[in-house]
Amino acid sequence: MFNRSAPKESAVLTESTAPDVSTKARVAEQSHNDDDGPVVQMVTSLVSQGLRGRASDIHIEPLNDILRIRYRIDGNLVEAQTLPLQLHSSLVSRLKIMAGMNIVERRRPQDGQFSTTVDGREVDVRVATVSTVFGEKLVMRLLDKRRSTIGLSELGMPKDTHEMYSQMVRSPFGMVICAGPTGAGKTTTLYASLMEINDIGKNVTTIEDPVEYDLDGIVQIPINEEINVTYQSVLRTMLRQDPDIILVGEIRDPETAQIAVEAALTGHLVLSTLHTNDAPSTVTRMIDLGVEPFLLAATIEGIVAPRLVRCVCKECAQEVNATEEQCKDLNVDASETFFKGQGCADCHFTGYTGRTAIYEILEMDPALKEQFLKNPSTLMLREQARKRNMRTLRERGIELARAGTTTLEEVIKGTQAEES
Repeated sequence: MFNRSAPKESAVLTESTAPDVSTKARVAEQSHNDDDGPVVQMVTSLVSQGLRGRASDIHIEPLNDILRIRYRIDGNLVEAQTLPLQLHSSLVSRLKIMAGMNIVERRRPQDGQFSTTVDGREVDVRVATVSTVFGEKLVMRLLDKRRSTIGLSELGMPKDTHEMYSQMVRSPFGMVICAGPTGAGKTTTLYASLMEINDIGKNVTTIEDPVEYDLDGIVQIPINEEINVTYQSVLRTMLRQDPDIILVGEIRDPETAQIAVEAALTGHLVLSTLHTNDAPSTVTRMIDLGVEPFLLAATIEGIVAPRLVRCVCKECAQEVNATEEQCKDLNVDASETFFKGQGCADCHFTGYTGRTAIYEILEMDPALKEQFLKNPSTLMLREQARKRNMRTLRERGIELARAGTTTLEEVIKGTQAEES
């Protein structure tokens, strides 16, 4: 029989005796100062290895008889190591103390954060826990502060896309929406946009849940729904704070959508994200949220839809031809030459090293705005946009595959939702 009860805490803190603030502080101080302890060294090793291996997340998962450690590298989860299950309690407790979380509470989900330095690089680590049948699962999100300073020119946009998007985000008012599923690169794109347009003469404010990176010279406000600090309430308040540019982390409900549109109508530039499959479907989604088509026609300056695809490892790349299925799906010729990594030590035998983005960009013009009023369906908007020479995500991906940057498999994987 499996023992599914939560592991016992150390003698310092017990479930029956809730610690007071001073006790917590002493335990935290002692834990932080004990730099030679095996658990401290283990935490340092996990974070260091993850950062050096380009991991975005570290998963610490108690299973039946082992403690599994997995890293998310280039969007894929990779098992790094397994540890004895007996280490679970002390490892999780150490991380919860570092992140300012309640180590006694093991049933409710918790969130916290701490900062550390690895190889001279400052890293913010966002920690989230959730209770499972074998104990608490803990996930660490690694936020390298150097990534927060990436500019638009470093995102990998083609020259024509970069020029078009750069012009959009320099509009004095209106709305620019970054659309896509979770993990598509929306936040990175918007942060790069802010770095591009921020200057001392502008009041730039962000509303985020949570704030991922600290941006110099920009007022950033975190959402806290427990005390009713929501997107709606903060956005209303910010309109009385004389803003020039407002970044709304996510439009997720009708009220936020309506207030964001009103802000764009009253002389502010609003940047935001929305969960949709591609650029044209963003308009339909906004209408589903209750925004009138004529308001969208009056406010939207442009929509950009990013997708992240893995890059071919240059150390083990070999020429390949498209398969019959790929020729059918992507409309490429079987005689064309592409590249694929065969797997080596440099890429951890995956064939890929790093990621890049492909972008679909929808620029508003009178013809498209008229389509909003006639028939704002995704199909009709896409047809109208194609007439205006919009390059789709799949077309951009094939261009990267022909250049040897990514593979046809990644293009199909990254653009399936668009073609469905």
